[in-house]
Amino acid sequence: MNDLIYKRKSIRKYDPMPLDAVMLAAVQAQINTVTPLYPNIRYSVDIAPAAQVSARVAAPHYLIFGSEEKDGSLENSGFIGQQLSLYLLSQGFGSCWLGMAKPEEKEKSALPFVICMSFGKPAEPLFRAAADFKRKPLSAVSGGAPQGGDPRLEAARLAPSGMNAQNWYFITDKGSIRCYRKKLNPLVGLALGKISRIDMGIALCHIAEESENFRFTKDAGAPEYKGYIYVGTAKG
Repeated sequence: MNDLIYKRKSIRKYDPMPLDAVMLAAVQAQINTVTPLYPNIRYSVDIAPAAQVSARVAAPHYLIFGSEEKDGSLENSGFIGQQLSLYLLSQGFGSCWLGMAKPEEKEKSALPFVICMSFGKPAEPLFRAAADFKRKPLSAVSGGAPQGGDPRLEAARLAPSGMNAQNWYFITDKGSIRCYRKKLNPLVGLALGKISRIDMGIALCHIAEESENFRFTKDAGAPEYKGYIYVGTAKG
């Protein structure tokens, strides 16, 4: 069980002092060892200083995520990035997904830019109490037999999402969790379509953290759920 999931928060205020070279090297080492959701998708994660990123949240450092553009690449970025967010938290540092931020210069990787994450020493409380999470109730984001019977669903429910939209739904079935993403109308889709796919990967990271032997598959013939798009099934 990763206790950090149940007390983490997105940090938007940072000490402007950059982290030392030893800590940045440790972050880079962690980047090199993360587990992707889709091993066949090429991706990149680069550490960038404040001067190289345009963002409303001022931080000493940012992670710049890039990926080849193919089915599952956005979920993959979310899955990878949330592993890094939890790692930073375990080291006493804060982070925040930034949907509107972008690198000032062309990223080091030749892969297309996906999203940024701020990180550094927090200038606000790093943790929060369970009662401080503002999330939909479990019954609103999950179902199955029995509804909410899988404890991993609570970890998914607490995952951060763009505008706190929580555009996901989970169906439990004999130890598996079928994962669905909400269908967005065209107007909302322009603003949140990309982000909702990244959010799905973030929630899947939380499920993986609480799984003994996490596997993710896309099952042929998975049941449809009205208003949602089937993304895949978490097992293990």
